[in-house]
Amino acid sequence: MVSAALAACGDNNGRPSESGGGGTISQWYHQYGEDGTEQAVKKYASAYKDAKVSVQWVPGDYDKKAPASLLTSSGPDVFEYANGPTVDMITGKQVVDLTDLLGSAKADFTPALLERMTYQGKLYGIPQVVDMQLFVYRKSMLDNAGVEPPTTLDGLIAAAKKLTTGKVKGLYLGNKGGADVLGGPVLWSTGHDYLTSDNKPDFSNPDVAAALTKLRGLFTSGSLLLGAPADWSEPAAISQGLTAIQWTGLWTLPKLQAALKDDFGVLPFPAIGSGKPSVPVGAYSACVSAKAKDVEAAKKFVKWLWVDQTADQLDWAQGYGFHVPARTSLVAKADKLKSGPAADAAKFVADYGHPQTPLLWTPASATAFQDAVDKVIRSGADPTKALAGVQKTVEGELKRFAA
Repeated sequence: MVSAALAACGDNNGRPSESGGGGTISQWYHQYGEDGTEQAVKKYASAYKDAKVSVQWVPGDYDKKAPASLLTSSGPDVFEYANGPTVDMITGKQVVDLTDLLGSAKADFTPALLERMTYQGKLYGIPQVVDMQLFVYRKSMLDNAGVEPPTTLDGLIAAAKKLTTGKVKGLYLGNKGGADVLGGPVLWSTGHDYLTSDNKPDFSNPDVAAALTKLRGLFTSGSLLLGAPADWSEPAAISQGLTAIQWTGLWTLPKLQAALKDDFGVLPFPAIGSGKPSVPVGAYSACVSAKAKDVEAAKKFVKWLWVDQTADQLDWAQGYGFHVPARTSLVAKADKLKSGPAADAAKFVADYGHPQTPLLWTPASATAFQDAVDKVIRSGADPTKALAGVQKTVEGELKRFAA
C-alpha cells in the first residue's frame, strides 16, 4: 500500500489555488483507439465556462502512469481510471470522496458500477461509459448444424463439438483458450464470486473447480480454435469464418455488423449448475486527485460533465465507438442499442452484468488467481489445489484492509 504520508489534502499541498474564474483544471484520459475520441473530450472541456480545462491524452501504460502521477505535485486534477480508483489509491488518501456529486441522479447510474467504486460508504468515481464482454455466434452456422444457442456450459461444450467441421472450429475463447479472460464468468455463472458480500474468498470451492475442469477438457477437445491471427478482443476469427462462436467485446459489434450483416447474435456466458448466466462489465470513471490545485473546482467540473451533461454522456457512449451509457435513462435514448444484437447486449448488462473485479481484489490477488486458472486450463493442474493456493494469497491481501 502507498504510504499515507505521500498523499496530501487538496487544500494543503503547497500549490496555488486556481479555481473557476480563470483557473486551470488538468484532466487526463488514456489513449482511446476510436477515431474522434480525443477531439470529443476536448470539445466537452472547451464548453466548460467556470474554468479552463486542459485535456491530456496519455499514451502508453496508462494504468501505471496514472497512479504514479498521484504521488507528485504535477499530476492531474481530474483523471479517469478503469472501474474506479484502486483501493490503495483510496486508503492512501490519493483521491477524494465524490458522494455528494450525484444527488438525485444516483438512481439513474448502473448500481453494480457505483458499488464497485464505493469504499466504506463513500463514492470515489463517477462511471463514464460501460463496456462488456460476451459471446457472439454465427446464426447460419448454428442453423445449418441444427444447434440452438447454448444456455449452459455443458450445452456450449456440446455445441462446440457439433459445430467443429473441417477447417472451422466450433468455439473461440482467445488464443489462451479463455484462461486469461474467463475466470470471472466461471465464478459468477456457478453462483459464486471473487469475494463474498462481506469480503471473504468465494472462489475456492467444488463448483468452481468442476467448472475449470470442464474448460480444461474443452481446451484439449479439438473443438477450440487456438492460434488465430487475432486474439479474442478482435472479431476476425468469427467474421472470417474460422469459428462459429467467439468470446469478444461489445466494441466489436460495428465490425461484425459490417462483415456479417444480420448473420450473428449475442449470448452471455452460460449458466453452470444452479448458477445464472453472466457477463463482465467495466467502466472508466472520473476521479479527483487529492493533490488537485483546487479540489472543489475539480469536483465541480466532474459533476458538470459526468452528471449534468447528459447529451455529452450519450455522445461519448455512441458517437465514437460502441458502448453502453452508464445511466439507465440514456440507454433508452441510445439509437444504436434499440434493436438487434446491440439491444440484447444492453439488456445483458442489466440482467447478468458483474463488475470485472471487486474493489478489494488487489493486483496480487488478481495475478495469483489468473496464474492458477491458466495452469488448470492450459496445463492440467489440479483445480482444487490451485484455488486453495490462491486463497492464501487473497486472505493475506484482505488483512491489509481489515477494519
